[in-house]
Amino acid sequence: MADAAPSTLYAFCRGVLERDDLTSKLTPPPATLQDPPAEPYRIDAPARAAEIALTAGADKLPRPSQLRDPHARAGCLARFAHHELQAAELFAWALLRWPDMPKQLRRGLLDVLADEQRHCRMYLDRLAALGETLADHPRSGYFWRHAHTLAAAPGGPRAFLCAMGLTLEQANLDFAPLYRDGFAAAGDAESAAVCDAVHRDEIRHVRFASTWLQQLSPGCDDLAAYLASVPFPFAANRAKGRRFDVAARRDAGLSEAFIEHVRHARSKPSVS
Repeated sequence: MADAAPSTLYAFCRGVLERDDLTSKLTPPPATLQDPPAEPYRIDAPARAAEIALTAGADKLPRPSQLRDPHARAGCLARFAHHELQAAELFAWALLRWPDMPKQLRRGLLDVLADEQRHCRMYLDRLAALGETLADHPRSGYFWRHAHTLAAAPGGPRAFLCAMGLTLEQANLDFAPLYRDGFAAAGDAESAAVCDAVHRDEIRHVRFASTWLQQLSPGCDDLAAYLASVPFPFAANRAKGRRFDVAARRDAGLSEAFIEHVRHARSKPSVS
């Protein structure tokens, strides 16, 4: 007998984190989820079946110019799918950790979570078309290794919006179209279409994160709010790729000051 669908946002998010199979993690939230008051729920790592267990590292991401090789295409698709899976899990984690966030913010985070699930399914479908699965590739837990940083950050939900929406997803404003064009040049129009769809959604996600960060940071513009709340190591130098997409950032509603700050951000030299 199939398990009953969750009736609350709390139960849905726990299912994403505590069920170990991909099908459960990628089942979208029912439209009728209720969100009654709940106590904060803390979890350090997601349950993962052996075939999708987190690994210590990952192979080097193939360059767009290498995507004529089917193995390189599969490596990219697996990496991108796993990024989306971790993102979906971490949005569930945030909804459980900070249940006192404004209701509209919580509903918006749930919508983003559902988008991350959909992105993951699209990448996995393309991976399957190449005859491979996520189990065939390393699955770095990079995102999850920083969950403790987000949990400890003074800004709480503001730090989460900065790290996920305004750093990692902002960076994907550059990476998604770069790989879209790489897949297209390699003759893989279907994978290029997935990257294009993800890029369009990321613009909306960055706008959502910026809007809510400013609402939670009275008197601050987007750049000031980001600088006040972004937790290390999610700095502006990680919020971009090699090909900087100004138009996408403007479409996402970022200020010119924020865009230029990210454009010119440099990694800090390491201290020996």
